[in-house]
Amino acid sequence: MTVVPMRHMKEHQRGIIHRVKATGELGRRIRDLGLTPGTPIEIQGRAPLKDPVAIKVRNFRLTLRNNEADYIDVEVKDNGGS
Repeated sequence: MTVVPMRHMKEHQRGIIHRVKATGELGRRIRDLGLTPGTPIEIQGRAPLKDPVAIKVRNFRLTLRNNEADYIDVEVKDNGGS
């Protein structure tokens, strides 16, 4: 497993939230959305300019701006160069 910022995940890639680095109001907002360590996620897609990113989490879809996704580290399976 490799830990990467959510912003760097590819479309349809899955992983498990490893850590939320945001603090204060932003950290609380991210956690209130259900994005907590141990939670599985899947990247659903991105807007044409790559911001925001749509993710599937806890059986619903939500979008995050890249500057928010930078605060979320995700464990992803190594793809062996793909």
